[in-house]
Amino acid sequence: MRKYDLVCFDMDGVLTTVRSSWAWVHECLGVDSEPNYRAYCNGEIDEDEFMRRDIALWKGAKPDIRIRDIAVLFRDMPLIDGIQETIASLRDNGIRSVIISGGIDLAAKMIAEEFGFDGYVADVICTNEDGSLTGEGRKVVDLADKGVSVPPFIERFGTTKERTASIGNSFTDVKMFEATGMAIAFNPTDPYAEEAADHVVRSRNISDVLEYLLDEERFTRRRCRTRSRRSPRRGPGPDKSSCGSSRRRGLCPWPRPRPSSRGRSLSLWHG
Repeated sequence: MRKYDLVCFDMDGVLTTVRSSWAWVHECLGVDSEPNYRAYCNGEIDEDEFMRRDIALWKGAKPDIRIRDIAVLFRDMPLIDGIQETIASLRDNGIRSVIISGGIDLAAKMIAEEFGFDGYVADVICTNEDGSLTGEGRKVVDLADKGVSVPPFIERFGTTKERTASIGNSFTDVKMFEATGMAIAFNPTDPYAEEAADHVVRSRNISDVLEYLLDEERFTRRRCRTRSRRSPRRGPGPDKSSCGSSRRRGLCPWPRPRPSSRGRSLSLWHG
């Protein structure tokens, strides 16, 4: 019998190898959002203002920017290796997978549709009818409490907290960890996620989390199949290209409870 019915994945820094989908757009457009990031972390601005200021930077760099331009940038956003194998293995074992992210919903949608996730929630960039950006964002996932996004999926898929697992990498995922029966910190960027998780996995391949998601017999069979298919020679290393240098991952714990690996990219969307 399988151990879990549902796995909730963070997107930014877990399924991607960049700090966030927001930061990827910043890098590609050559803007610096670090002051906005610090202001948010210090409780000086709320999440809505954080999004508003970030989008203003994009409009300043490219006044005629439209949502399709953002989609084009996400085509080359680098992803962690092993997503396809991981989601296929979960599906083969009757386990649902969803994305819960404070990142941009357009990126979450593209990843979910490409790899077969069963659902996603993320923040929305608001647009006019012609696709131009209004300058506002709509908060769908509360970064200060991502845990509230878990129960709707538990209800949707008819399972329980105890039979739900979560995977994240930072302090913003701690509440999501608390809302599930088992939590994995994948390449944690701060001690808060690491301390709150049941397991810590450091790897360049997300499929390494399967050890904790599948029962021992199923995981052993999967590992044997994987080894039998593996070529004796390794292919070329991961692509090192990106739109710009990676931003540093600073710790950003809230001063109070609330402030009120290169892998494959989504290149198939080219054309």
